[in-house]
Amino acid sequence: MSKNKLFSSNPSKTLLVILACILWGSAFPLLKITYKEMNIPASDMSAKIFLAGIRFFMASILIFLFSTIVIKKSIKIKKNKFLPLLGLGIFQTSINYFLFYTGVGNSSGIKASIIGSLSVFFVIVLAHFLYSNDRINFSKVIGLILGFLGIISVNWTSSFQFTFSFKGEGFLVISSFITACCTLYSKHISKKINTILITGWQMFLGSLFLLFIGYTNTSINALVFTPKVIILIIYSAFLSATAFSIWFTLLKYNKASEIALYKFTVPISGSILSSIFLPTEKFTFHITLGLALVAIGIIFVNSNIKSICFFKKQHKLQNGYKK
Repeated sequence: MSKNKLFSSNPSKTLLVILACILWGSAFPLLKITYKEMNIPASDMSAKIFLAGIRFFMASILIFLFSTIVIKKSIKIKKNKFLPLLGLGIFQTSINYFLFYTGVGNSSGIKASIIGSLSVFFVIVLAHFLYSNDRINFSKVIGLILGFLGIISVNWTSSFQFTFSFKGEGFLVISSFITACCTLYSKHISKKINTILITGWQMFLGSLFLLFIGYTNTSINALVFTPKVIILIIYSAFLSATAFSIWFTLLKYNKASEIALYKFTVPISGSILSSIFLPTEKFTFHITLGLALVAIGIIFVNSNIKSICFFKKQHKLQNGYKK
């Protein structure tokens, strides 16, 4: 099977993108276990940012090793490709994760999950204006509604209340928008740069800024690196390297909006895995309902139902319409 067919045909594409989202979902319980093992308090954002820097730095090294040893491809990049990768690394890894970790620290987990899924909406709306073959249609709207209802179902509790702070929910909204912009920018530059190089270099360059910010504001001696912690960090690096490599490659061969919708499965898989590995988390009816809604939503977005495109001139359907 050719690479193009592997990453663009429905069965293999669906399996790969769900694998990437499950890996990302596993990061939620993984981070909670790591924070507990390292004795990092919830309020210590600098330590979390430093840990994120380690995670993405190691992930980039894994990608570079895979590229050099397994697929025998040089990791060297031309000078004119450095700035696009630097920009992507700063926004996708450095700024995005700084805003995300800070936002989560100043917001509830319920809201963080729901607001995080806004990136799907941003991608689909932006793709509508940027790509003539990626318009918003009826099936995508239905898929989005079902997916968002699934997220709400998973995160629904009787304690859900509306509060908004700029450093909490505001940062999460900005992070979601940056994620969407980086998704589309990654698709754009993948035409000229190998996706493995995009993944590795943006992580490497972005992680340097996270490490610098975290190191200058964290008491490194206070962090506990046990053998268990080291294994957890290595796995977190592996999941980031694998998930992002799959994600950027899929973006190259598919419509951005269709791939982005699968991100609705990240909080779903995160909830399921948390219920398995975290004693305080339980698998509930809401999670089951949410999973079903997301699955149906994905089917709608990838179906061939033809309908009205939004943000376009509506065509007259009366008999008197002239071509």
